[in-house]
Amino acid sequence: MRIWCCLCFGEEEEDNKKGYKSMRDPIFGNNGEESPDENSAFDWRNVFDGVNVAAAVRPHVGAADNVGVARNEEIDFDSNWLFSEVEVRNENYSGERMLNVNLNLGLSGEASSSTVLKEDSDRDTCSKRPKVNSFSLDWDNHLLQETSFLCPMNEAVVDVSLSNLLGATDDEGKDTKMEDFDVRMDLTDDLLHMVFSFLDHIDLCRAASVCNQWRAASSHEDFWRYLNFENKQISSNQFEDMCRRYPNATTINLYGTPNIHPLAMKAVSSLRNLETLTLGRGQLGETFFQALTDCHVLKNLTINDATLGNGIQEIPIYHDSLCVLQLVKCRVLRVSIRCPQLETLSLKRSSMPHAVLNCPLLHDLDIASCHKLSDAAIRSAATACPLLEYLDMSNCSCVSDETLRDIAQTCGNLRVLDASYCPNISLESVRLVMLTVLKLHSCEGITSASMAAIAHSYMLEVLELDNCSLLTSVSLDLPRLQNIRLVHCRKFIDLNLHCGMLSSITVSNCPLLQRINITSSSLKKLVLQKQESLTTIALQCPNLLEVDLTECETLTNSICEVFSDGGGCPVLKSLVLDNCESLTLVAFCSTSLVSLSLAGCRALISLELRCPYLEQVSLDGCDHLEVASFCPVGLRSLNLGICPKMNMLHIEAPQMASLELKGCGVLSEASINCPLLTSFDASFCSQLKDDCLSATTSSCPLIESLVLMSCPSVGCDGLLSLQSLPNLTYLDLSYTFLVTLQPVYESCLRLKVLKLQACKYLTDTSLEPLYKENALPALCELDLSYGTLCQSAIEELLACCTHLSHVSLNGCINMHDLNWGLTGDQLSHIPSVSIAPHGSSLGEHQLPNEQPKRLLENLNCVGCPNIKKVVIPMAQGFLLSSLNLSLSANLKEVDIACYNLCVLNLSNCCSLESLQLECPRLSSLFLQSCNIDEEAVESSISRCTMLETLDVRFCLKICPLSMTRLRVACPSLKRIFSSLVPS
Repeated sequence: MRIWCCLCFGEEEEDNKKGYKSMRDPIFGNNGEESPDENSAFDWRNVFDGVNVAAAVRPHVGAADNVGVARNEEIDFDSNWLFSEVEVRNENYSGERMLNVNLNLGLSGEASSSTVLKEDSDRDTCSKRPKVNSFSLDWDNHLLQETSFLCPMNEAVVDVSLSNLLGATDDEGKDTKMEDFDVRMDLTDDLLHMVFSFLDHIDLCRAASVCNQWRAASSHEDFWRYLNFENKQISSNQFEDMCRRYPNATTINLYGTPNIHPLAMKAVSSLRNLETLTLGRGQLGETFFQALTDCHVLKNLTINDATLGNGIQEIPIYHDSLCVLQLVKCRVLRVSIRCPQLETLSLKRSSMPHAVLNCPLLHDLDIASCHKLSDAAIRSAATACPLLEYLDMSNCSCVSDETLRDIAQTCGNLRVLDASYCPNISLESVRLVMLTVLKLHSCEGITSASMAAIAHSYMLEVLELDNCSLLTSVSLDLPRLQNIRLVHCRKFIDLNLHCGMLSSITVSNCPLLQRINITSSSLKKLVLQKQESLTTIALQCPNLLEVDLTECETLTNSICEVFSDGGGCPVLKSLVLDNCESLTLVAFCSTSLVSLSLAGCRALISLELRCPYLEQVSLDGCDHLEVASFCPVGLRSLNLGICPKMNMLHIEAPQMASLELKGCGVLSEASINCPLLTSFDASFCSQLKDDCLSATTSSCPLIESLVLMSCPSVGCDGLLSLQSLPNLTYLDLSYTFLVTLQPVYESCLRLKVLKLQACKYLTDTSLEPLYKENALPALCELDLSYGTLCQSAIEELLACCTHLSHVSLNGCINMHDLNWGLTGDQLSHIPSVSIAPHGSSLGEHQLPNEQPKRLLENLNCVGCPNIKKVVIPMAQGFLLSSLNLSLSANLKEVDIACYNLCVLNLSNCCSLESLQLECPRLSSLFLQSCNIDEEAVESSISRCTMLETLDVRFCLKICPLSMTRLRVACPSLKRIFSSLVPS
């Protein structure tokens, strides 16, 4: 019995007398891995002489396959080629027990006890069905390695079970845990054959080494119909042996093999079922083509990059069954083809000056780049095939209109013609009535007059006219045209298409194109980017959805009529007019438009949109826009802050939720009707007055966030109108000229965030209603940065307004020492801002346990120049978690004992000398550029048991080389930022 299996080998293996190791090495390489070599030599040798086949297949023994083999098997194996031969001679082993192995492989990867299934020695192991109790995905890792010891060399075959290897045997060497399993899986030959049909040759050869049944199944001729020897070093004798082994092979690939002529002769003479043959890279003599007639069932012959004959003789190719013939890049003087059943013929890139065809059924002919074929030879070859449907004559520079006329008259069924790079054709008087695809790339003779001939091809579906340098206009009325290409047509000016089925138009790099007129009921997307001279567009496209006219710099305002209702595009949804710099007055009235982009239209002055379903609009770069009207639109958000010259705005947007006018400094008239608006940002709208604000709050009652920063024209009347906003929670009045906050107290009862940065005209009593009259009870965040409130006003605010959680006093010049350790009686003797449970104005003393609970979590005092001392005792800090005192240049002493403090920023406090901290939850401490010494820092952080980040960069008194001391003082530290250069 001989078994062929497909193996892929790496470097040549040395002879190895150890059977199981020698068998694995060629398959998996030295490390158990596959190591194929595409250009390996085909050199048969008995490198496993005398190897026991049972040992050879041991690493892949099946789950319950009883393998019985002789001790003196012969294995012929190719160590450098894809195929190997395993020849097994079974001898009679009467009286000897056959090897019986039952592997119970669990999914857990652990071996379990199994029953030894004993079989008679004369049972045919190749025909029995294996009984599989369970299957392990870990096939090669441990169980297969264990079974490699079951058949030692030169020893009698014995009964072995996996449990014996694990030590679960009695004194007699028999399994003590023998039991039968009711659940078994029968792997039938049909099922195995179906599974193997999905494997390639490499995997088939691996499967062949599992067991006898798998070896027999993997060698089935159904899996070896296709023999691929591409670029392999195989001799004639070796190939002859392969043909003898697989006489029913139907497909052979000999491309790139040495000396292809004798191999091809052997293939056509010995393989009677050969249907497909691939050859190439060599020389084929005339005798091969004479022998083709004996290969009666051959259907497909491919010869690539070969020399046919001796180069000076005619090569006859006569075959009665051949259907596909490809002679690609072949060298031959003359070829004569007589194949009555031939349907496809390719002579592409072949250097033959003459070709005689006698193929009455030929449908496809490819003679592309056959530069030596004359015009007469092409005409003779094509007209000899009356049923021709596909003709590729691209790069045949000698083709003339006369040849095309003869082809059109003879080949009435011609549907596809590729005449690209044929400079001598103009299609004058050529009538290709049945043509569906016409490719005319880089045809210098194609002009506008050629369109008259193309117009007669009423079946045309695809037309490609790229790089037709003399083409100036295209006017076609073709009912079936679907695709047209016009790329790099330098003189092209006018495009006029009336094609009902047109679905794709590619027009680019036509610098002189001025006019486009398209009528199509199938066109859905139109892209005409970078048409620098385009001025006029007329469209009648009822199904057009997307239009992109980016960088069409000469488009005029009349384009708006094309894309408005009644303009021929009733369902248009997306329109892109980016960088169309000639547009000045844009007005669209469309009930279908959803997205509009006018980015980069710098000359745009007026914009009017009446598009109720418009959801997206882009005006980036429209910095000269002065008047804008969005009435009505379906926008949900709009940002007009990029239009600094806008002075008039009208918006009616029922769905709008966010409107940003930040930076519209000259906006004086605004009508905003957005009933669902929740966020309104009018920052730096210096001309926005009270009447405009009142009208906006009346028509937009759902506003929650209102930003009026740097709106100096807004006064008390405008702020009183905020009572129309019951949901207002965020109000920014920074950089305004407010004198009193009474309108805010009366109108914004639910306000949570109030920003009053740089409101320098507020009186010192402006904040008293917050803590004396319980105004704005929901307020939790207050920003008074860069204000001019006096010392007592700040003192009383921090002392009495206990419901604030975030307070910002950045840059307040009246902010003095922060001392929460003194009571009201003591405060009257200290000229600093001391924050006690009750301010100094209360004039009475309370104990710490009687103080109201503070909700303050975040306090920012950045850049306060008059703070010199900060004292916060444990009883006063309460919920404070973040304290920022950075850039306080005169701060010298900090004493904080705060249980909840997590972040303390003292960066750039260059006068800091004393630091005492008792903050058990402090995680980040920033001391960058502070004038504090190393001992003070070490002492402070030693009481911060949760500190993780410490920043001491540019601290002149702290040496970066002594960071170890700081880590010892605070073991919880994870990150220390210090200067790289020692002080």
